[in-house]
Amino acid sequence: MGHAITLQAEDGHSFSAYEAGGADLPYALVVVQEIFGVNDHIRHVCDDFAARGFHVISPALFDRAQPGTELAYDKAGIDQGLALRAQIPPEKTLLDLRASAAALAHKRGSGRSKPGIIGYCWGGTLAWQAATHTHDFAAAVCWYGGGIAASRNETPHCPVEMHFGGQDSSIPHMDVTAIREAQPGIEIFVYDEAGHGFGCAERSSFNAEAYLLAQQRSVAFLEAHLKG
Repeated sequence: MGHAITLQAEDGHSFSAYEAGGADLPYALVVVQEIFGVNDHIRHVCDDFAARGFHVISPALFDRAQPGTELAYDKAGIDQGLALRAQIPPEKTLLDLRASAAALAHKRGSGRSKPGIIGYCWGGTLAWQAATHTHDFAAAVCWYGGGIAASRNETPHCPVEMHFGGQDSSIPHMDVTAIREAQPGIEIFVYDEAGHGFGCAERSSFNAEAYLLAQQRSVAFLEAHLKG
């Protein structure tokens, strides 16, 4: 359904992205990758959102370190992803997210609302950072973002919704509690029987029931805040 495009960030960096859906669709959305790159799973996520009425762009954030990276869902993939992430300054990643939002706005024309942003794993944290460090998004949805607790006291510039797995060993319950206390205005959902990565069917932690409910809530949240 989608196709590859090339975008340019404000600092001149050119990077690839996956685009799904068209500018005539009701909503616009930036989909942010896990630590494994813009792989088959993320492309499927984009296609699914496009089928639901979203014009989607997913930037290949690893292009700043190693273009064309798609990693396997195993320890080697995790290790390689973490190593690549460490090579990219967070402020540079935000430039790529902002360029993706700008590309959606340009293609959709004037008078359309800002896009939303949704991210998974590393992307969940990045969606939070995009909400707190930029004014480019109308809504942000964060799925199991492990770095959110560390910056929980920052102020979001748009509505935010978060989703966590109750059995996620990489995000302690105390972190989720700390986020709730710091951000009482944000709706946070915890899926008691789900672990980290519960929304990815290619991972052993996939939980179909939790995924379907979290996806339903995410779509409803985005539709509510991206109108106009």
